[in-house]
Amino acid sequence: MKTAIDSGGRVVIPKALRDALGLTAGQSLDVVERDGHLELVPSPTPMRLVDDGDGVVAVADVEMPELTADMVRDALEKTRR
Repeated sequence: MKTAIDSGGRVVIPKALRDALGLTAGQSLDVVERDGHLELVPSPTPMRLVDDGDGVVAVADVEMPELTADMVRDALEKTRR
């Protein structure tokens, strides 16, 4: 896949690649230079640790989509390939 940098410095990530990687409009990305290559990495979700009485749990500081069994299954399948 090829893309170009426009005069404003913007790069369009092709839809097929966005879909394959689960990237969404407005999603925050970190731009990293590594070994002479440009990497776009999804920014980590801001979290805080909360003691819920049974132990400490990580709680997202932003609204998160509900995690379904299908999403977990898909993620496991991708890591097994």
